[in-house]
Amino acid sequence: MKLPIPQEDQFKAAAHDERVTSKIGLALAVTFTTCFVTGLISHLIQHPPTWFSWPSRPAGLYRVTQGLHVISGVASIPLLLAKLWSVYPKLFGRPLVRSLPHALERLSILVLSGAAFFELTTGLLNVAQNYPWGFYFPQVHYAVAWLAIGSILVHVAVKLPIIRRALSRPTTEEPPAEGLSRRGFLLTAGLATGVAVVATAGATVPFLRGVSGLSWKTGKGPQDLPVNRTAAAAGVTWSPAWRLSVVTPRGTTKFSLDELRALPQTTAELPIACVEGWSQSATWRGISLPTLLKAVGEPPGMPLRVSSSERSGLYGVSVLPGEHTADELTLLALELNGEVLAPDHGFPCRIIAPNRPGVLQTKWVTKLEAL
Repeated sequence: MKLPIPQEDQFKAAAHDERVTSKIGLALAVTFTTCFVTGLISHLIQHPPTWFSWPSRPAGLYRVTQGLHVISGVASIPLLLAKLWSVYPKLFGRPLVRSLPHALERLSILVLSGAAFFELTTGLLNVAQNYPWGFYFPQVHYAVAWLAIGSILVHVAVKLPIIRRALSRPTTEEPPAEGLSRRGFLLTAGLATGVAVVATAGATVPFLRGVSGLSWKTGKGPQDLPVNRTAAAAGVTWSPAWRLSVVTPRGTTKFSLDELRALPQTTAELPIACVEGWSQSATWRGISLPTLLKAVGEPPGMPLRVSSSERSGLYGVSVLPGEHTADELTLLALELNGEVLAPDHGFPCRIIAPNRPGVLQTKWVTKLEAL
């Protein structure tokens, strides 16, 4: 027997009221825009165009922006599901296409939904470091983010009269409806969003770690600091013949580990903040980059290319801008939390710089080269 197709006006639940849809849409616009802007910042730091500059202070700014990126992305998931639940009866509106503008509107909603789901799903899998795809995540995630934010702007522009009407009209007594009331549905969506945020935010927000059952990484790993890529995974081994090469216009200077330890040492409390959203502070000790540059006869503030003993990884080479090589808190670290660096944390030395993503805090450093 063929089941009848329901009509749009048969859906009487309060969750489908345009006021509910508009309020959830407004919350989703805030979380998704926050996610987009903070993700754009992270992308520009990792792949800086010539016009972009990122300061070295405040030291913990990146942990805040990237923490917001992941938290706002997590918050967007239940809000997006609530929004789709609120509007799905419109799929049963007839006729399916009323005009060319209506067709374009429906197409934009399809693009918006697909792009938003892609961004949130792949972002969540990235947080879990699970990559069941064959593409390079950062580039594709970045490209689809523009598609998502563009389709959101088009959707808001088309729906603005409805949004304005729904949010500006006085609150009236709710008519009898099936299921949850308008307020009940909004409270449920808000509660689900809050639970999702609290359950994961401990990866970034230290005081929430005790209640964030789904927070990842923090407090785990050698020397009480998480590790994304181990020395074994990177194929890195160390030999007593190891030397650090510092290449500048004056020539090449090589340092043994003992010679590095003999230079003036600086201790700094700095966070390591990963693109997956987790961050944790630690005590680092080593040679500040200004001290190292002065030791080879160069002024602080020149950009440096940092090369690692790791050959196969995507981040075996990074660039330290002049803002960071002039900052006393940018260290060629030899110790972590009062101990010699563990191999998984970059022994014999690694870069730890303020206000930088973890993927650019290059481990197993073997060469610094002036640019």
